Amino acid sequence: MTVFYLVQHAEKERQPGDPGLTELGRRQANRTADWVQHVGVHAVFSSPLRRARETAWPIASRTRLRVREDARLRERMNWDGTQPMEDFLADWTASVKDRDFVPACGDSSRDAAERLRTCLVDLTKEPGSVALVTHGGVTVDLLRTLIGDDAVPVALMQRGVPSRAITTLEDRSVVGIASVAHLE
Repeated sequence: MTVFYLVQHAEKERQPGDPGLTELGRRQANRTADWVQHVGVHAVFSSPLRRARETAWPIASRTRLRVREDARLRERMNWDGTQPMEDFLADWTASVKDRDFVPACGDSSRDAAERLRTCLVDLTKEPGSVALVTHGGVTVDLLRTLIGDDAVPVALMQRGVPSRAITTLEDRSVVGIASVAHLE
């Protein structure tokens, strides 16, 4: 059995494209790394987006592992500034309501979930526990696929996964959703 820790990237800068972490986000990433260091991960993977990589680096440093990027961990949609924010948010809302809706810039909720689920299947070959630094939208998409919409906390459906939250899976069985207890 492989234990997966899906780590939501820490607080990001509010700008289009591929923003990095804020100062608070860097502190969150370090505190998250302190926690992950003690659970015995044997591999660290990250979305290729900067905010995820910057969250993964402290984890890798503390665990003496290297960060391996995997594009399947990327967000369902990433606002790059080429469309008005209102249009991006309308597409996001539509993709939450209709899991098969394909937004102007990104994947449908169902496709994003399948991408992440396939990543987990492939990574069950990794020995021991694995930290995966990813994004809230795709994490919620995966949860909707694995446990169904009714079992996903309403707050996650409405507001998303909090920065630095950790969702824990044993293989593809959900054992913890969006926990921030490691920061208390």
